[in-house]
Amino acid sequence: MDKRLGILGGMGPQATQIFYQWILDRTDAACDQEHIPALILSDTEMPDRTAAILSGRGEPVFQRLLEDARLLERSGCTAIAIPCNTSHYFAGRLQEQLTVPILHMPRLTVERLRQEGRKKAAILATDGTVRTGIYHDACREAGIEPVTLGEAEQRLIMSIIYEEIKKGETGSREKFALVDRFVREAGCDGAILGCTELSVYRSYHGLPDFYIDAMEVLAEACILACGKKLRLV
Repeated sequence: MDKRLGILGGMGPQATQIFYQWILDRTDAACDQEHIPALILSDTEMPDRTAAILSGRGEPVFQRLLEDARLLERSGCTAIAIPCNTSHYFAGRLQEQLTVPILHMPRLTVERLRQEGRKKAAILATDGTVRTGIYHDACREAGIEPVTLGEAEQRLIMSIIYEEIKKGETGSREKFALVDRFVREAGCDGAILGCTELSVYRSYHGLPDFYIDAMEVLAEACILACGKKLRLV
């Protein structure tokens, strides 16, 4: 069966655009026909995942994710990627309803940390992702100590995500610098960019290898899952 990637995106749309560009950039391809066939469903009307989780009203989000995922499945996709970290709170339930695999971004990212020998990693993510513990649990299972930001630093991350990147801005270097200082003073040997808006921030400003970009990990996993090779960079 030919491989076809389904991308359940739009959360947010800028992150989805960058995600697909990264797939193109990292695929070892010399012509159109050597790239991955892909269907991109940019569901920009998806309710906010963090708000749904924190309010306890996540069922409408789950049902819409399931409807979208089934559409991709019916369209012949052989693997599904969701470039939205918070949405992975629903990934287990979604997978139970599908016959094609969901490439699980948090688990893939933590496995990358484990392979690199990281021992203590900060989680930079939305309040919703932090509250669900999806990265914290995965880290503990891999023998990595997860570190939660302080209240002030978490507010800064949420401000970068919601008040800047999602509004089309590039994100405050000054705010991120304060988060970076907290993470390093906490003794971390790495940090997870666990929100795709933070991946967008990285695309504008660049960040050192200390930061593991979950969306980049997912992009590379998509390439391999579809039987292609990674471009050497």
